Amino acid sequence: MTVRPAVLRDERVIAVVAQIVVAVVVVAVLVGVVVHVRDEMQATGLVPGLGFLERTAGFGIAEGPAFDPTDTYRRAFHVGLVNTLRVSIAGMVLATILGLFTALARLSGNPLASGLAGAYIDVFRNTPLLVQLIFWYRGVVLQLPQLRDGIVLLHRQATAEGISAAIFLSKRGLAVPWPEANAGFRTWLLISAGGAVAGLLVVRWRNRVQERTGSPSHGVALGFLVWLALTGAGWLVAPGGAPFDVIFPSQARFGYVGGYTLSPEFAALLIGLTAYTGAFIAEVIRSGIQSVTRGQREAAQALGLHETQTMRLVILPQALRVIVPPLTSQYLNLTKNSSLGFYIGFPDLFNVTNTIGNQTGQFVVVTAMAMSVYLAISLVTSLLMNIYNRHIRLVER
Repeated sequence: MTVRPAVLRDERVIAVVAQIVVAVVVVAVLVGVVVHVRDEMQATGLVPGLGFLERTAGFGIAEGPAFDPTDTYRRAFHVGLVNTLRVSIAGMVLATILGLFTALARLSGNPLASGLAGAYIDVFRNTPLLVQLIFWYRGVVLQLPQLRDGIVLLHRQATAEGISAAIFLSKRGLAVPWPEANAGFRTWLLISAGGAVAGLLVVRWRNRVQERTGSPSHGVALGFLVWLALTGAGWLVAPGGAPFDVIFPSQARFGYVGGYTLSPEFAALLIGLTAYTGAFIAEVIRSGIQSVTRGQREAAQALGLHETQTMRLVILPQALRVIVPPLTSQYLNLTKNSSLGFYIGFPDLFNVTNTIGNQTGQFVVVTAMAMSVYLAISLVTSLLMNIYNRHIRLVER
C-alpha cells in the first residue's frame, strides 16, 4: 500500500503555493506602483489618460511623413514610429549584407582582406555606439559642403540658371531620384506581387523535381524569370501608361525640391547602426560557417563544386541553423539602439515621445506607449525570424 505524503510536505503542493505567493507579491507591487504614480500625477493636476493625443502638437517634424505643427500628438507619435521603422528595417538589410561580406572576407585566404575585416570588427565592436554616431554625424556628415557648394554626383539636365535636376550631396543631405506613383501603380504592383508568388511556387516545384530526380533544378533562375515576365506584362497593361515616373531632385535656395532627400541625421544614424551591428553580425555568420564540419566542404569539392557553389549550396544552408538565433538578437538590438538617434537630432519614436512628454507632462503615459511599441516590434521580429528558423529545420530534415 502506497502511503501518500502529508500535504504540507508534498513537493508539488509546495511548488504551486510558492508560485501563487510570488504572483500575488508581484501583482501587489505593480498595483502599488500604479496607484502611487496616479496619485502623484493627480496631485500635480495631471489626469492619466490618452485624451492629450488629440490636442494640437505645436511643433514640427522635418523627417518622415508630412507633419504640420497644427497636427495632433497622435499624428506626431505615428511619424516617430514610421521614422523608427524606416531606419530599423534599412539598418537590418544593410547590416546583414555588410556582415556577410565581412565574414567571408575574414575567412578568405587573402591576408589583406582578412586583416582589414578583422580590424573593422575589432574597432566597431569595442567602441560605444553613441560615440560612433556622434563621429559619423559631426565628423563626417556635417563636414560636407554647404548647399550652394554641394557635390553633384549625377548631372541630368543643365540650363542657363544652372543644374535643374541631378543627384546632390551636401550638409542638407543626399538628394536622389524617387518614383512618383501614377494612376496604374496599384494595378502594376498587384500584378508584380502575383508574379512574386508565382515565382516562389516555381522555385518550390523545381526543388521538388530535383529531390525526386536528382537533376539540377535552376529553380531560382526560373522563378526570377517568371516574376520578371509578369512584372513587365503588368507595366504594359497598367491603365494610364507607365505606373510611375522617376522624379529627379532640383537644387533650390534653402534645400532640394523633388526626388527624395536623405537627411544628415538619418544618414548618420543609418551609417552608425549599419557599421556597428554589421560587425557583430559578421562574427555571428563567421561562427556559423565554421560550425559546419570540414567534411562537408571536402564532399562538395569531390562533387566538382567550385568555392562559390560550395559556400552557397552546401555551407551557408547548414550554417543558417546556427546563425539565425543570434542574428535575431542583433536585429532586436539594432531596433532598440535606434533610439540613440535622439542625441543627433533624429526624430525617431523616442525623440518624439520625449518632446510630447515635455509639452504635456504625460511622461508616464507616453513612455509606456513607446515601451509597448518597442516591445511589439521586437515580438514581431522574433516571430518572423522563428518562423524562418523552423522552415530551415523542416527543410533540413
